[in-house]
Amino acid sequence: MYTTELEKQPAPALVTIEDPERLAAFEARVAADEYIEPNDWMPEAYRRTLVRQISQHAHSEIVGMLPEANWLTRAPSLKRKAILLAKIQDEGGHGLYLYCAAETLGTSREEMIEALHAGRAKYSTIFNYPTLNWADIGAIGWLVDGAAIMNQVPLQRTSYGPYARAMVRICKEESFHQRQGYDLLLTMVNGTPAQRAMAQDALNRWWWPALMMFGPPDDNSPNSAQSMRWRIKRETNDELRQKFVDATVPQAELLGLTVPDPDLRWNEERGHYDFGSINWDEFYAVVRGEGPVARERMDARRAAWDNGAWVRDAAAAFEAKRASRKAA
Repeated sequence: MYTTELEKQPAPALVTIEDPERLAAFEARVAADEYIEPNDWMPEAYRRTLVRQISQHAHSEIVGMLPEANWLTRAPSLKRKAILLAKIQDEGGHGLYLYCAAETLGTSREEMIEALHAGRAKYSTIFNYPTLNWADIGAIGWLVDGAAIMNQVPLQRTSYGPYARAMVRICKEESFHQRQGYDLLLTMVNGTPAQRAMAQDALNRWWWPALMMFGPPDDNSPNSAQSMRWRIKRETNDELRQKFVDATVPQAELLGLTVPDPDLRWNEERGHYDFGSINWDEFYAVVRGEGPVARERMDARRAAWDNGAWVRDAAAAFEAKRASRKAA
């Protein structure tokens, strides 16, 4: 669902000295927009950058199921429950696609999940905020998945083949998620005054965290330049954030809701919306695990991993038995 540049500091320098001829050939392929495949030679820094980004993306998809699952049993109708259940299942599938893509880079799912549980790996900061009422489910679909689409559509052209191909299906499903969220809020704003107030309250609380999803500003995103040169990223954090604001403000106007930004206004000269300053202190605090429900999220993920150990053990035993019979 979500990929965000979360590292405030640049990745540590690698001691590996790459072969100059191989490196030049790799750079030429990337510059020519060729896909890099798992068996192709790649610089160690490229591989590590991809493992970090793809695993972070996968973690975000899986952790992102939690705030929506909070409302699954309290959906107001069978139709809404079925839609939300389908959406949550999609997110689980996205996480699996992405873990598989990362595994082609030589890491294992166990290593990635251990890094998450130990706090060495991150997931999108947006999921460290609580879902307080049903309108939040609409806001997540409209704003959070809308921001995810802005981030992810360019990733269909990322330079690493398995990642790019995984994003094709993910983006199609995220488009459904964004539309269901908008439809939910459209129903609420045309309902009772209390429902309309809930929709506005959800927008008030989710607007700024959604803008933070694109990561820190370009002048404070030390890994972006490298990722852009290697075609891992296609657009900068600030470019994507601006595109999101430009697309989303008219949608809010159609809903009859007010974006909670007194500095928001159309700039005719730029052809874009101007918007207020983001509270980056809050962003980095949430990255550090100080979000409103950060501890709850990680406790839930660790418990799910521990409680599911018997399933993994049974699957491993079955596969070992199958392999033994095949070899006999």
